[in-house]
Amino acid sequence: MSAPTAPLDAVEAAPARMSPREVLQALSGLMVGMFVSILASTVVANALPRIIADLHGSQTVYTWIVTTELLAMTATVPLWGKMADLYSKKLLIQSSLALFVVGSLIAGFTPNVEVLLVSRIVQGIGAGGMTALATIVMAAMIPPRELGRYAGIFGAVFGVGTIAGPLIGGVLVDTSWLGWRWCFLIGVPFTLLSIFLLQRTLHLPVTRRKVRIDWLGALLITTGVSLLLIWSSLAGNKFEWASGWSALMVAAGVVLLGVAVFVESRAAEPIIPLKIFRSRTVSLATTASVLVGVAMFGGTVFLSQYFQISLGKTPTVAGLMSLPMIFGLLVSSTVAGQLITKYGRWKMYLVAGGAIMTAGMVLLGTIDAQTSVVLLSIYMAVLGIGVGMLMQNLVLAAQNDVPAQELGAATSVLTFFRSMGGAIGVSALGAVLASRITSLTAEKLGPAAAGGGSTNEVPDLTKLPEPVLRIVQDVYGIATADLFLIGAPLALLAMIVVLFIKEKPLHTLSGEERRAQEEAAQAASLSH
Repeated sequence: MSAPTAPLDAVEAAPARMSPREVLQALSGLMVGMFVSILASTVVANALPRIIADLHGSQTVYTWIVTTELLAMTATVPLWGKMADLYSKKLLIQSSLALFVVGSLIAGFTPNVEVLLVSRIVQGIGAGGMTALATIVMAAMIPPRELGRYAGIFGAVFGVGTIAGPLIGGVLVDTSWLGWRWCFLIGVPFTLLSIFLLQRTLHLPVTRRKVRIDWLGALLITTGVSLLLIWSSLAGNKFEWASGWSALMVAAGVVLLGVAVFVESRAAEPIIPLKIFRSRTVSLATTASVLVGVAMFGGTVFLSQYFQISLGKTPTVAGLMSLPMIFGLLVSSTVAGQLITKYGRWKMYLVAGGAIMTAGMVLLGTIDAQTSVVLLSIYMAVLGIGVGMLMQNLVLAAQNDVPAQELGAATSVLTFFRSMGGAIGVSALGAVLASRITSLTAEKLGPAAAGGGSTNEVPDLTKLPEPVLRIVQDVYGIATADLFLIGAPLALLAMIVVLFIKEKPLHTLSGEERRAQEEAAQAASLSH
């Protein structure tokens, strides 16, 4: 056994393999961290209308509370992955959790919406680290042949976090002696527990290789996309869609992204490796993932607001009302996965998922303030079934098409673009919703009632007289339905894109076995 004073490299040279018991112990800390990061994005959903009303925020701010965390998480996922090659994975994952604690505390004690937005960025950076590093740490601990037996645990944590989040958020908001601030503070003790468990149980060697992080590429991508997101949030509210400001912001965003492509093509370790798009399947799957992200996130993120404002439900009931979509997603993804494993065919599930998702979007495009809960549940279940069949299997199609050395790149590219599509969808459709609410309110109640079309504050229903309340509920019902009608063609386009993906037989070897096979073939060709 090495002495405590031995050099770091000497200790790392012969790391002891973790026993199954140690793996399970380390997974406990990892699972708690994953649960908290999932909870962060779901627990706040039903609290947002109350938060915005209490802090006197606008519809645009409502959108950005969701978008800022999603954007920060998406932009930092590739960076956390790169840093895992340079530094201690254990220290990095604990650092990401610590950032999450800081962001949660700032959010919990926020005095206004501006500070809340800053806190969501900090939370997003922490969640990005957790998202990227959880998979890396699992791959470091567990041989590929044994990964399958632990995948179910991850699925269960994701399902519980997704389902429990809105319910917990609703209960916290409806409990007078707690309130919405606890939606942020509740994750702090769990995150600290995760850091403690990982410190005690996670023992990994620090494997170092020369990696040059493409900071310039990361900055250009994040800035370019952020500029387009800011434009889509402000256009139609602070300035006209067809205006000088619109032209300037769109042009600047496109130029920055163009420069980013040039930088990425020259970088030794690009954030998004462009060569991955030489695969037709990866290119098509990425395109479909963006469209799914825009359509799904852009529409569904505003459903909770519709439940509470248009239907007059409490935050707790709003949380329960989201369950049909979650169950539809979990059941369809599980069943499709098992059928694909059994029969080896996968394209039919992608096409069917695209068709069912489109149908779900069209059905939700018919909702209004009088739609029954039963019909809503059916519509949301249909959407969930479609998304469940489509989303994860796009990743499977891409992974199956690339060499083993590019598995990580293909997976991260699809995740990055799906999340980016989600951020764009929330921002753009949120801007459409704000504009639609303003115009409908002005039409029904007069320009003065719409706040002159500039602020469009989310209303506090308890302070509205009965006739005005009914009109506001109708306005939010119509405006929310319009979002799904905008999203439906995008879902249909995703299905059309999927039709052009060529179905290839699924590999029967694990990623590591394929890698060994590819390296052996490469070595043999060089020897000749």
